Amino acid sequence: MDAGQGLSTSEVQSIREALAAGRKPRVVFTAAAGQIAGQVGQVIELTDSEVSDEFVVVRFGRDELPFSPADLAVAPKGVTRRVVEPKPEPEPEPPAVAAPEFVLDTPRVPAQRQEEAKVEQTEKPPARRAVKAVKPKGPAGLTVTLAYADGEWTVAAQQGSKALAKPYVVKPAEALKMVALVDVPGVQEAVEQILGTERAEAEQQAEKLRAELAEIEARLAELREAR
Repeated sequence: MDAGQGLSTSEVQSIREALAAGRKPRVVFTAAAGQIAGQVGQVIELTDSEVSDEFVVVRFGRDELPFSPADLAVAPKGVTRRVVEPKPEPEPEPPAVAAPEFVLDTPRVPAQRQEEAKVEQTEKPPARRAVKAVKPKGPAGLTVTLAYADGEWTVAAQQGSKALAKPYVVKPAEALKMVALVDVPGVQEAVEQILGTERAEAEQQAEKLRAELAEIEARLAELREAR
């Protein structure tokens, strides 16, 4: 039987539609499948082709194993399952009674050549194809970043290469609460030092503004008395 050159993209799509309709299409193993080439099986499932190249699950005999499209071809109509069995060793024939003959006329076959001929007549049974373990894909990593720059605290979130939340401003008190959840020596002290510096600068600016406001109010009082 001609096992073909593997399943095409359209044939894989036809198998997918047949499975969706409740059928189990028959396929024949190509030469790429190794010792089981020429045997016929049934497709019972199509897994994710992005996870593994061997995503066509085929049942033959008691086995259900994954194969790649190159290992399979669409079975012609009317083809039934054919299992390759090892040929039995031929039984030794009883020695024939022959007339006496001269030893020099018939060369004797060495024992080593007889053993080699016997080994060639013995065929190995088809080896079971090893099943490759499919490792499922895990979710992409999630990164949450708390940053401080130019007097503002910002929070951003990113999963893999996708930005879930662009940097947005949070209050210093909220930033301090987030840092308190991280039990790392030195981190909370660094944040408290930044907040202390900002607090001192804000107090100095407020004091300056109060002094300027007092000066303006005194000037306004003088102008009112001059009326």
